[in-house]
Order: sequence, then C-alpha cells, then structure tokens
Amino acid sequence: MPVIRIPAALKYYMDNHSELDIPASSVIDLLAALAERYPSVKFHLLDADGKLRRHFNVFVNGVHIRELDGLATKLNPDDKLILLASAAGG
Repeated sequence: MPVIRIPAALKYYMDNHSELDIPASSVIDLLAALAERYPSVKFHLLDADGKLRRHFNVFVNGVHIRELDGLATKLNPDDKLILLASAAGG
C-alpha cells in the first residue's frame, strides 16, 4: 500500500497520524480515500470540485506530481508520498 506523510497542520484532522498506509491506484484515488476516511480533513485538502487545494503539493517518491501525470499519477504499493502545505508570508 502506498504510504503518505501528513503535514503537521492536518494531523489534527487525521487522529494525529503523521503517516498513513492508504490503498489506492492513483494520487486522486488516494486523496479521495483519505477524505473519505477522515471527513473533517476534506474541506482543508480538497476544493468543491474534489481537486487538491492550490496550497498543497504532492510528491511521489520525491518527484512533484506536476512533473508526472498530476492527480492521475499511478501508484505502486511501495510508493512513498509526501503531502506538503505551502507556506506564505512576508
């Protein structure tokens, strides 16, 4: 099962887990399963259309999904994902 690392800002909504094993065949399936398992995180993670919010970045095995197939990126059982929240400020 792919393993996803959870950013500290979202751990509260996911029973304080920093890492989860989620069965999924693609990034979008993994995010949907994550939102289904932890409904309170859905608003923070996904927009009204079910797409990843702009301030989150997803990396599969260290490669940003925009360099792969985006949310359609296929996943293997041994893949490692990182969900990273962008920081802004001045």
